[in-house]
Amino acid sequence: MTSSAPGTVDVTVQRAFTASAERVFDAWLTPRLLGQWMMGPDIREEKLLRLDVDARVGGRFSMLVERDGERIDHVGEYLVIDRPHRLSFTWTIAGEADQDGSRVDIVLTPTPAGCELRLTHTLPRAWADYADRTQQGWSTMLEALQRLF
Repeated sequence: MTSSAPGTVDVTVQRAFTASAERVFDAWLTPRLLGQWMMGPDIREEKLLRLDVDARVGGRFSMLVERDGERIDHVGEYLVIDRPHRLSFTWTIAGEADQDGSRVDIVLTPTPAGCELRLTHTLPRAWADYADRTQQGWSTMLEALQRLF
């Protein structure tokens, strides 16, 4: 966990993939693939209810899950889509206050064996107590993404 801009905390996770940068990148924007590794019962005790992706800069996504009887809608807006190198989007839970500034930046670098993914989730300082949980969540999801390939 590091601090980038004043008032924020960065959580960073890295993972190597044996798949090409193009295939890994596409798994972030293709609903059928995204639903297999980011949300749902294979990742944590939850049910994926709805997954909407408008994969363009300025487009939005919504991943509605049911967890412990509660509906949680993970939403965001795509800020950068530079296939297969870089993807950036906002990340929040619909209806939650004080989450302005939550942003996810993904950089993919080709390697001889496939690619390396570096994910940085910038959290508002008010959410610093969730940094370890955020890092664990992204680690779990990226492990599931690795299994997809």
